[in-house]
Amino acid sequence: MQPGGIDKPAIYPSLEDRVVFITGGGSGIGASLVEHFCAQKARVTFVDIAEAPSRALAAAIAAAGYPAPDFIPCDLRNIEDLRAAIAATKDKHGPIRALINNAGNDDRHATEDVTVAYWDERMAVNVRHQFFAAQAVRPQMRDAGGGSIVNFGSITWMVGDGDCPGYVTSKAAITGMTRALAREFGPERIRVNCMLPGWVLTERQVKLWLNAEGERQINDRQCLKDKLYPPDIARMVLFLAADDSRMCSSQNFIVDGGWV
Repeated sequence: MQPGGIDKPAIYPSLEDRVVFITGGGSGIGASLVEHFCAQKARVTFVDIAEAPSRALAAAIAAAGYPAPDFIPCDLRNIEDLRAAIAATKDKHGPIRALINNAGNDDRHATEDVTVAYWDERMAVNVRHQFFAAQAVRPQMRDAGGGSIVNFGSITWMVGDGDCPGYVTSKAAITGMTRALAREFGPERIRVNCMLPGWVLTERQVKLWLNAEGERQINDRQCLKDKLYPPDIARMVLFLAADDSRMCSSQNFIVDGGWV
């Protein structure tokens, strides 16, 4: 069993054959999202800039006997390519009923080192594509009778992390965007929620930033002392995409072991 896995995970019948579009699905939390939705027998398309690990993930899922996801290479800073991927998904599978805006980048940076170009790039990587993906799927969901959009934020803005101000700013903005879109899209039975993970121990996080001080922080700050892994996040997102959460909208859903 992979870290964060559980013995008897929930099955959501409403997700079977549901068309799901996931951004940043090639690694980390995104890869776990793709795996979990495929295990629910959803029709999954995911985009990512990293082609080799994404193709390997799709092949591994198919080899495990689950419905194979479709992978479309995409740099989410290019909104026209993102729109094309969303349109191609509809053409192949039908209307997208669940959009999972997962992609982002939390590279550390100091305020004095930030240029205008770097600031704009942080917004493009972390928040801009979420808005335009929601814009693109809206007519598909509306015509299909409704849908679910899950935007990925972060607890970093709630705790005031000081080592990546561009990232923290973009993640705070996602909560505001989520509430605005939920209000606007609600009459069309489109639910919009925000997923706020804590410190999730992806391979990238462990390699780049988890050290003895990080271990101490986890133990001191989390109410629950177990470590947080991608499947812990994916299971909450399954619920938000399924009909079981039909009256949940305009909310932050925090999965952080009790950090905040």
